Amino acid sequence: MKLSIHDLSFRYGPHTILDTVSMEVPEGSLTAVTGPSGEGKSTLLSVINHLWSPEEGARVTGSARARFHDGEVDLLGSGLDLPALRRKAAMVFQSPSPLPFSIFKNVSLPLSFAGIRKKEDVHRRVQRALTRAGLWEEVDNRLHTPATRLSGGQQQRLALARALVTEPEILLLDEPTSALDERSRDHIESQLLELKGHCTILLVSHSEAQVSRLADGVYRLTGGHLEALQDG
Repeated sequence: MKLSIHDLSFRYGPHTILDTVSMEVPEGSLTAVTGPSGEGKSTLLSVINHLWSPEEGARVTGSARARFHDGEVDLLGSGLDLPALRRKAAMVFQSPSPLPFSIFKNVSLPLSFAGIRKKEDVHRRVQRALTRAGLWEEVDNRLHTPATRLSGGQQQRLALARALVTEPEILLLDEPTSALDERSRDHIESQLLELKGHCTILLVSHSEAQVSRLADGVYRLTGGHLEALQDG
């Protein structure tokens, strides 16, 4: 399994948001978590990506492990190398906003943090990421214009490209099409289907229709409890 979670609980102050949830995500699959809004789906992704802090009142118990090409990682470990984790397990948030830079810099910035600065390598990776996100043909002649000029659908695909530029092994997607029109949604969905095999995808979506179109495995999160509906 690429991602294994067992008896994971997440509490914030007096509130239990995730209650002993377990799931298995096979390598190269697209696994979806669905359910009503406000039930902890986004929190699950945040816990996997270690976007929580005990200093802020968060408490996590249980087990969450990811198997990367260079070894297995305890996602809840206190000594976790977070920059390395987020290069291998990239996340796209529900309503991403572009950084106040050019289109090119929005995508290339994670590479500088990863120590990849050779001009030829950076350009190659940026083009590949924009192509995989379905955006290259729309922006290849204006890479140095502000990313804020892109449409909402293009900004969502830009965020996907930024996540893909480090060639992550796991892609965490939080409602990536919830604010998009049908055409933009269909475009991103087609790209996600093409990405399967290149990386393992964990998708949060409230849309059961979208889940049925895309997912190999399906879980439903309600009241802090996770139920397997379809094996991946």
